[in-house]
Amino acid sequence: MGSPMKIAVTGVSGRMGQMLVDTVDASDKVTLSAAVERPGHEWVGQDLGTVMGATPRGVRVTDSIQEALQSAEAIIDFTAPAATISFAQAAADAGAVHVIGTTGMTDVEISQLTVPAERAKIVRAGNMSLGVNLLVQLTKRVAAALDDDFDIEIIEAHHNQKVDAPSGTALMLGEAAAEGRGVALSDVSDRARDGITGARKKGDIGFVAIRGGDIVGEHDVLFAASGERITLRHVASDRSVFARGAVKAALWARDRAPGAYDMLDVLGLKND
Repeated sequence: MGSPMKIAVTGVSGRMGQMLVDTVDASDKVTLSAAVERPGHEWVGQDLGTVMGATPRGVRVTDSIQEALQSAEAIIDFTAPAATISFAQAAADAGAVHVIGTTGMTDVEISQLTVPAERAKIVRAGNMSLGVNLLVQLTKRVAAALDDDFDIEIIEAHHNQKVDAPSGTALMLGEAAAEGRGVALSDVSDRARDGITGARKKGDIGFVAIRGGDIVGEHDVLFAASGERITLRHVASDRSVFARGAVKAALWARDRAPGAYDMLDVLGLKND
């Protein structure tokens, strides 16, 4: 086995950032080489171990992605769309792997990753877990097998601090259902029901977002017809599943050619 891959974690003060640090520390295949926070954050300039309430570890939190990439082969990024786009440019300049778990990105923002992907290895997914990506494939297959007599509803639940809805995972599932049906999600997506909305439009794919407490992530894909229902479900009880997937993605991309990839590539499910 070669030397451990050097990883920089962005948004390091957040719940996901700290989980990523712990996951990197637990692996003998990667090592934490840099920690990044936004300019002006109270952690910037301090030792990461100290601000995380542990012993000093010799990694100073920086607000410069360029500085972080001087020592890192990859960045793992669960931050915000604008920051992610900026990081993608920096990763391309450094020839580094960029693993993106950021959600809430618009189609326009995602399109801004195209040019960096010509020079960087970008792995982007709305959800990094093995189970969710298997659920995506199952959703596509079930949607293809059932006609539009079956209404499709995607119900997702997350903690009360999540800022985007529907979740990135819910949108992945919606895209999979639409692909199975042979339609564009943008043409059949139903995300807002309030008041007298009229009957449900046949063929639409509906979304319901629940926010409360400390729910890590729950996703159901409901296929409902007259007299029967099918529900596909994934429940995440620990954020470590996302962190482990992100580390797996970074290692997978290490020796790949520059380009845009997703977790189906990483897991070998692309053609399933």
